[in-house]
Amino acid sequence: MNKLSSIRLNTAPQGGVGRVCAVRRARLHGLSLCLVMAIPALGVSQEPAPATASAPIVLDRVVAVVNNHAILSSDLDDEIRLSVLDPGRGGLGVLTRRRALEQLIARALIQQQIRQEDEQSSSPTVAEVEARLEELRRELPACVRQNCASDAGWKAFLAAHGLTPERVESYLRYRLEILRFIERRFRQGIQISPKEIETYYHDTLLPQYAPGETVPALDKVSQRIQEILLQQHVNAMFDDWLQNLRKQGDVEVLDPALELPAAQAQTGSEGGSQ
Repeated sequence: MNKLSSIRLNTAPQGGVGRVCAVRRARLHGLSLCLVMAIPALGVSQEPAPATASAPIVLDRVVAVVNNHAILSSDLDDEIRLSVLDPGRGGLGVLTRRRALEQLIARALIQQQIRQEDEQSSSPTVAEVEARLEELRRELPACVRQNCASDAGWKAFLAAHGLTPERVESYLRYRLEILRFIERRFRQGIQISPKEIETYYHDTLLPQYAPGETVPALDKVSQRIQEILLQQHVNAMFDDWLQNLRKQGDVEVLDPALELPAAQAQTGSEGGSQ
């Protein structure tokens, strides 16, 4: 069984028929798929083709396997294109292929877990996806600069980044699905005490104001501080859960160039947030 797999294209005449074969092999229960297309060989010599004529052409390759789910090199390219839609990447520069792979591994693990638990409870509605898309077109900085609120501006933005409306909607659906799953699984039951809010106010918020600036009263910002602390708790619980999920699963990176150092792989980061 091959570990490193590729999709190859062979075009070697066999008995007057050209044979086009796309083979994808991975550690997916030993599955090997081959698509054969019959091509009439009118006017084609029946003499054996030179050895170079049958040399395989690599169309794509598997770079990682997550619990029998293959991640392709082309998936990394897709993830990098989609990173323009992530508001959290502002100022972080271009997403690296190594970091893109870590995001795809995390995504595969989370989606597999969602499917095991309750797919329907996390699935967003069409209206929710459309509302998120409208918000993105109005507020995403990269979109604002290209006037994505207009249909012409949105089409130009998609074309400039090699995206399609269908791919963007699929991406947003996934993001909403993950947020709903996190909300349901981790947020319930977390309690933020008044002492935690007061500590954050004095130790974190107040130092952000320069001398002489008007400082908001605690009671004016306590609700916002509570939301921040709640999200921090959720993020910490989610990160621990994802690390354990990865340890318990079967995750194998097949391209050594995409391997993260052990410490970074455990935290799921590469010098920045996703």
